[in-house]
Amino acid sequence: MTSVVLGPYACQMLGDLGADIVKIEPLAGDTNRNLGPHYSDPKMSALFLTCNRNKRSVALDLKSEAGREAALKLIATADVVVHNFRPQAMERLGLGYDTVKSVNPTAIYCGTYGYSKKGPYGDKGALDDSIQAASGIAMLQSMVEGEPRYLPTIIADKTTGLMVVQSVLAALFHRERTGEGQSIEVPMFESMVSFVMTEHLWGQSFEPPLDKAGYVRLMASHRRPYKTADGLYLAVLPYWDNHWGTFCSIAGKPELAEDPRFQTMSLRLANINESYRETGAIIAEKTRQEWIDLLGETNVPMMVVNTLDELIEDPQLVGGGFWQEFNHPTEGRLRFSSPPMNFEKTPASIRRLPPRLGEHTRELLSEVGYEERHLAALQAEGVIQIQEETTL
Repeated sequence: MTSVVLGPYACQMLGDLGADIVKIEPLAGDTNRNLGPHYSDPKMSALFLTCNRNKRSVALDLKSEAGREAALKLIATADVVVHNFRPQAMERLGLGYDTVKSVNPTAIYCGTYGYSKKGPYGDKGALDDSIQAASGIAMLQSMVEGEPRYLPTIIADKTTGLMVVQSVLAALFHRERTGEGQSIEVPMFESMVSFVMTEHLWGQSFEPPLDKAGYVRLMASHRRPYKTADGLYLAVLPYWDNHWGTFCSIAGKPELAEDPRFQTMSLRLANINESYRETGAIIAEKTRQEWIDLLGETNVPMMVVNTLDELIEDPQLVGGGFWQEFNHPTEGRLRFSSPPMNFEKTPASIRRLPPRLGEHTRELLSEVGYEERHLAALQAEGVIQIQEETTL
């Protein structure tokens, strides 16, 4: 029972790993169905397609008693229930953990939303931008941009989605060992503070603090891709001491390797802006291809700076079969990213195309005992929505 990106992204990953995902949607559908370019069906837009493969869709009015009853029949068959409503909303719908436990005692019940109910923000709503603000990500940008900025990616949604997956898998492992179900809470704010402060707790790791919070290397104003002589960009990171020595030698600047500001990794960190400035000035002396030729076989980490469109043709991604294309019966030819992990025995896979709204309502409710006459009555009453199935 998830919408937008956080929950759908998490459940898609579980689906890629082999789970049979049942997506319970309101009759109007997941709000992300309408965001981005689309082909023939405006409810099959780009942002929905990238977060909802390997799922079956059932469209229910959860505010009706008949819709709630249908949801509980589906829940009774489930290993895991994931929702991204606030806890209060799930209780109002009559779908809180105690209710779910009464029909499915061993269910894993995972709620993921803005703030933990253990703290005073527990009833606040949240979106990715507000969590970027609250967790310090936006203010980190001010240290290099001069003002707070949101990252141009929904990092809070996606990072919390990864937390959901690991939490669900751990709970399933516990149930495999003990037979016990449980309730899980995966809040966005606390997840992102944990994520951000892994490196940025810094001097606040100690009490009393030995320094301010913030990993200084990451906040240096000159930490950026370097512009080459032909106006292109390159990421070059002579980070460790052996990287730095190799880079200075190849660049024809052996004196920099002996410069007292840069001789060791800790000294370069203490003089990080000067280190980045010197590196940038050296990179600007040659073209991107010249640097690729010079550094390509060395130990110095280096990579070209791709645009988003260039990623579609990136040799690593193309050569490894990362992009997969499928013909959708109504939406034309679609491109998907592959699951990024590679299993020897149980490979992740794309088995179902993103479903049209209510595409599997008939199939799923039939599986839990509804007869055709009952489905027709529910549809006539506006409790469910039924569409024909799309096959891969």
